Amino acid sequence: MHISNRDSAASLDAAHQVHPHTNLRAHLALGPTMFVRGSGIHVYDDEGKEYIEGAAALWCASLGFGSERLAEVARKAITEIGYYHNFRGSGTPAAGVLSAKLAAIAPEGMDKVLLQSSGTEANDTAIKLVWYYWHARGEPQRRKIISRRQAYHGTGTLTSCLTAKDNFHQGFGLPFEGFLYVTQPYHYRLAEPGESEEAFSTRLAEEIEALILKEGPETVAAFWAEPVMGSGGVITPPAGYFQKVQAVLDRYGILFVADEVICGFGRTGEMWGSQTYGIRPDLICSAKALSAAVIPISAVIIADRVFEAMLEQSDRFGSFTHGYTYSGHPVACAVASEVLTIYEEMDLVGHVKAIEPTFLQGFAELEDHPLVGASGGVGLIGAVEIVADKASKALHDPRLNVMPRLDAATRGHGLITRLIGNRIALSPPQIITEAETREMFARLRHALDDVAAEL
Repeated sequence: MHISNRDSAASLDAAHQVHPHTNLRAHLALGPTMFVRGSGIHVYDDEGKEYIEGAAALWCASLGFGSERLAEVARKAITEIGYYHNFRGSGTPAAGVLSAKLAAIAPEGMDKVLLQSSGTEANDTAIKLVWYYWHARGEPQRRKIISRRQAYHGTGTLTSCLTAKDNFHQGFGLPFEGFLYVTQPYHYRLAEPGESEEAFSTRLAEEIEALILKEGPETVAAFWAEPVMGSGGVITPPAGYFQKVQAVLDRYGILFVADEVICGFGRTGEMWGSQTYGIRPDLICSAKALSAAVIPISAVIIADRVFEAMLEQSDRFGSFTHGYTYSGHPVACAVASEVLTIYEEMDLVGHVKAIEPTFLQGFAELEDHPLVGASGGVGLIGAVEIVADKASKALHDPRLNVMPRLDAATRGHGLITRLIGNRIALSPPQIITEAETREMFARLRHALDDVAAEL
C-alpha cells in the first residue's frame, strides 16, 4: 500500500488508529494531538507549541524526552544482535546484567527477576505466580485476590479484574469471580466525620480482615496494592495504613503483591514505594521508569519464599512453563540497564528528595485557591482536589464541564497534567529542577485562575 506524502500523519491516524481511553467516534472526526519532539521535561506538538509534561506522559518518562545516550545504547544492541529469547535456558548478556542490577536495588530477600514487556504483563504474571505458589504449598483452593476500589493494575483480561474501576469492566463481561474489592484508602472523601487518619486506617484494615473471614482465609491467595494509588487519583495512604494491613495479611498467611509500576524507581522518594511505606512484599511488579519509558519492558521481582515454591513446581513439572516472545528482549534490557546506570550517576533518589519540598510546597500554596479543596503528595507525585465548595467538599455540576475546561486551560498555558475524576495529578519527569517545578505550578495556577474567572 502506498501512502502519499500528501497524507498528513494526523489524518492517517484519525482514519486508522484505534486509541485507548478515547471516544472512538469523536476521534474519527477530531483526530489526535500529535506530539513530534521532546527535550528534557518539555514536549512539542506538530504546530510547535511547547508544553511542560507534568505527568511524565503516563507517569513513566522519568528522564524526560529525547535521549541521545539511550538511542546509542539501543542502536548498539540492535546492531550486535537485535533479538534473542530467554526460553529454555537461553540468554543474552543484557538480560543477565539487568536482572543483577534489579536484584541489587530490590528490597532485602528479593533477588530473582522475571522480565516481561509491560506493567499489565507483570501484574498478570504475578497473578499466575500467586496461584503457582499456593499449588506448590498444597493449597490450590487459595485463588481469591483482594484489591482496592478505584485501583488500577492493568487492562489484560485478568488484570482488568484486579483493576477495580467500573469503566474497565463495562461491556467486557468482567470481572470474573474470585476478585474481591475493599475500600479505597481515601481519607479526604471516605473518612467518617472527625475520624483521624489512624482510625480510618484501622477501620479499613478491619474491613479487610472481615472480608477474609467471610470468604474463608483458606480461600484467599493475595492482596494487591500500589503504594500510592496512581490512576485511582494519586491517593497517598493514610497514617498507619500499610502497617495495619500487613498485620492482617500476616495473620492469615496471605501474600502481598506491591504494584510498583508507577511508584518504583524513586517516584516516592525512595527506590521503591514499598520502602517509603514500610511494606514487605512477596512480589513487586515494575515497569514504566524501568526504561524511563524509552522502550517497553517490565519485571516481576520475586521474594525468596515464592521462588522456593517455583523451584518445587519446576521439579514437579519439568520446567517453569511461562514466558513471552519479547521477555528479556536484549535491546530493551540494554536500554533499561543504562537507565539504571543513569539513576545511579544522578543519585535519582537523592534528587527526588531534594526537589520534593519545592514540589509539595507548590501543592500547599494552591490550597488557598477557591477551586481547590485539598492537595497532597509524596516524592514527585501528587494531586489537587477540585471542588465547588471547600467546606462541604461538594463537586461542581457536571454540566459545567469544569474538568474539561481545566484540561484545556492547562494545555493553553503549556502544561500537560493527568485528570482523574475531579483531581489534577502531577508526576513530572524526575530530572525536573526546582525552577522548572515552580514554573509548572505557576502554569497550573494560571489555568485554575482562568477557569475560576469563567465560573
